[in-house]
Amino acid sequence: MIKDPNAPIAVSGRRLTKVYGEPPVTVVALSNVSVDFAAGRFTAIMGPSGSGKSTLLHVLAGLDTLSSGQVILGDTDITALGDTELTLFRRRNIGFVFQSFNLVPMYTAAQNILLPCELAGTKHDQGWFDTLVDVLGIGSRLGHFPSELSGGQQQRVAIARALISRPRVVFADEPTGDLDSRAGQEVLALLRSSVRELGQTVVMVTHDPLAASYADEVVLLADGRVAGSIEDPSTEAVLTGLDALRTLDGVSG
Repeated sequence: MIKDPNAPIAVSGRRLTKVYGEPPVTVVALSNVSVDFAAGRFTAIMGPSGSGKSTLLHVLAGLDTLSSGQVILGDTDITALGDTELTLFRRRNIGFVFQSFNLVPMYTAAQNILLPCELAGTKHDQGWFDTLVDVLGIGSRLGHFPSELSGGQQQRVAIARALISRPRVVFADEPTGDLDSRAGQEVLALLRSSVRELGQTVVMVTHDPLAASYADEVVLLADGRVAGSIEDPSTEAVLTGLDALRTLDGVSG
C-alpha cells in the first residue's frame, strides 16, 4: 500500500485472483486483489487463517501461479515470464526467508549464504558479504554447519542468504514461526535493520501482532481481499484491526 504517490514501488499486484480446484468444488484464495508495496519499506501481511496471506506472498514472489492478474516487480511483469525466465529472474531479484530456514545441511553457514551466487554463476561482492555478516552478527559461525547452529543463528544465515544478491525484494513467510520469543524478536529487529540500514524492501507474512509491530505498515486481508492497512503499527493497533476483521467475518458468516 502506497501513501506517498511519488514513492517508488518495489512490487505491485494487479487484479490478482487465485482459485484452487475445479468446479463445482473450488476455493478462492485471492479475489481481484490490487496492492502496491513501496521500495525501502518493511510491510507485514496479516489476516485470519484462510484469508489468502500466504497465497499472496507466494504469487508475488513467483513461487505460485495465478488464475488471473499480473505481478510487476520493478519494471518486469513476472506473470508473463516462462519457467526458465522466471527462475533466472527470481535468482537475481528476489530473496526468500522461509519459516523452516531451508538451509543445505552439508553446506557451512558461509556456503549457504553464498548459494544464490553459486546458482546464478555470479561472483559475490565480498564487501557486501562482510557487511551482512557484521550486521547479522554471525562472523564466528561461518564455518559451522546448520546442525551446529541454534534456530536463531540458522535464521540469521537464511536472512543473509536472502540478501546476498541484493534483491529488489525480500519475501519472508512466517520467519519467526519456529523460533522462541527472544530469537524471534532478534530476527525481526534484523529484518527491520536490513530496511533502515541497508535499504532493503521486505514483505512478510505473519500471524503474530508483535512481529507485525516491527513493520512500517501492515496490510490486512480477509476472504482473499485487501481489508485495510495500518501505518506505523503497534501491537495494540494490529490486535484491534484483526478483531475488526473477525467481527466482519462473523457478520458475513
